[in-house]
Amino acid sequence: MQKLIIIKYGELTTKKDNIGFFLQTLKQNIAAILSNLPVEIKQDAGRMFIYTDEGYLELVKEKLAKVFGIHEIIEGYVDNDFTIEQIKANALALMQARSFQTFKIETKRSNKNYPLESMAINRAVGSFILKNIPNLKVDVHHPDLLFNIEIRHHEVLYYGEKIAGLGGYPVGTLGKGLLMLSGGIDSPVAGFMAIKRGIKLEAIYFESSPHTSEQAKNKVKSLARILALYNATVKLHVINFTTIQETILKNIPHEYLITIMRRMMYRISEAIAQKNKCQIIVNGESIGQVASQTLTSMSCINEVVKIPVIRPLACFDKLEIITLAKKIGSYETSILPFEDCCTIFVPTHPVINPQSKKCIEYEKLIPYADLINEAITTEEVIYLDSEKDNLEYRDIL
Repeated sequence: MQKLIIIKYGELTTKKDNIGFFLQTLKQNIAAILSNLPVEIKQDAGRMFIYTDEGYLELVKEKLAKVFGIHEIIEGYVDNDFTIEQIKANALALMQARSFQTFKIETKRSNKNYPLESMAINRAVGSFILKNIPNLKVDVHHPDLLFNIEIRHHEVLYYGEKIAGLGGYPVGTLGKGLLMLSGGIDSPVAGFMAIKRGIKLEAIYFESSPHTSEQAKNKVKSLARILALYNATVKLHVINFTTIQETILKNIPHEYLITIMRRMMYRISEAIAQKNKCQIIVNGESIGQVASQTLTSMSCINEVVKIPVIRPLACFDKLEIITLAKKIGSYETSILPFEDCCTIFVPTHPVINPQSKKCIEYEKLIPYADLINEAITTEEVIYLDSEKDNLEYRDIL
């Protein structure tokens, strides 16, 4: 028998006519994340198989746990001897290495030409196990060990425990999006949720030096690296927002500071998204969480762009978002005490039901088109990898 890792697809099997595209993308994503390891990847319509040296198995499973599109990750064994005697012997050898008191044998037979039916194989193997391992019982409802046998056309698979994968769709199968990434808790979680649906993300960060610190920028870069665990790499667009923010502060009534600032951010994000062939903007807004996230505010801010704005966390409460942030590993970074431009110059009483007419009137007080153009043409682009700092580099465009 040879040890291997078996990958089950789950939701991808519903794709029917274009399943080939989804599976090929999944294979490419897996090959990319395992590129520095000695692995061989094979696939068919029902499974993917990864062969590697036994010393690398744990590392391979750890990396696969970050790949979207995988329903289950299974450590199993494969053999090309189909005789029932060999199947019984293999099952016994594998089950003797485990600790359990109750078990169930479950056989699937995709090779319908095999002379024994699934139930007959279950009975034959189960009886053999009971005779050779003392003090065991069969429990068909809640066994300690569910031992799986799959009779395929060219081999027999054996496996027990299954590790849940991330599910979702392979990254890149549903196009590209631009994540409005701040240093807070919400936006990295929103990015994770978008990646899960197959969206390849780039990110945009608005800095306001010297009002925001280099530590705040490094914090966002760290969050981008965490997202790169699931997204392979993250292209981060850093926008100098200082002049725009100072101009708004000097000329706009204070209760409208946040509304006008967000409208500028949306305009810039749309331009960067279009320039980089991103079909959507993604952000971490949650309905009612702050003044700019009431339905009226979101509508007023959203009207300045034509590109779709996706809010994966719109109906999540803060505790749910924090739980997800801890799960994906971003929470501890997000709570570091370095302010970004969204948390400085916050008015005491921001408007929660802004009027579009007033926004248009106030925006006439500043040369925002010129300011936006300058911010876009002076963007800094940083490419971030989850593991290799030497892949990070920057361009001033």
